[in-house]
Amino acid sequence: MIAVVNYGMGNLGSVKNAFDYFGVESFVTDDVSKLADADGLVLPGVGAFGDAMDNLRSRNLENAVLEYIESGKPFLGICLGLQMLYESSAENPGVKGLGILEGTVEKFPADMGLKIPQIGWNSISANTEMPVLGEFDGSYVYFVHSFYAKPSGTENSLITTSYGIDFTSAVEYKNILACQFHPEKSGRAGLAILKKWTDLYI
Repeated sequence: MIAVVNYGMGNLGSVKNAFDYFGVESFVTDDVSKLADADGLVLPGVGAFGDAMDNLRSRNLENAVLEYIESGKPFLGICLGLQMLYESSAENPGVKGLGILEGTVEKFPADMGLKIPQIGWNSISANTEMPVLGEFDGSYVYFVHSFYAKPSGTENSLITTSYGIDFTSAVEYKNILACQFHPEKSGRAGLAILKKWTDLYI
């Protein structure tokens, strides 16, 4: 059973619907005890980094998420759910992230000559040996974001995308799979990524 963390932000219904599509049981909750018992945990997110961290903390969910990840059980972060894994974000200076991964979150440079936020389809470049995303090297997935993760570690576990600059579009590291893109909105490829994750780990 997969738990989708409800901290008041994110496209919770869309994520659950994606799992429903291929018959994997999931539920949306902010109950700490239910999160701990789940076979897999999903942290989605849409909105501002600072608001997301404030909500996570005000609902007493921060430690539950940290403990779940540290337990080694399967974890999936989506969009803001990837950015929150890092130490801080230029979107809200002074607000600490979860700090599970080393690095910061930065805004796309204004002088790229491209629209910010990036909205739409773009391809991912993945190490073909990665357990989940390896077979999706070159696949097109859906993005909506103005900020991107700038890791200072786990370089061999990064998936990249080019949008004016090459940026980290996903991380596959130990028990963590975190995507800047929205697999639940990425059509056939996105659903296949979610199914591969559940087939391997749930």
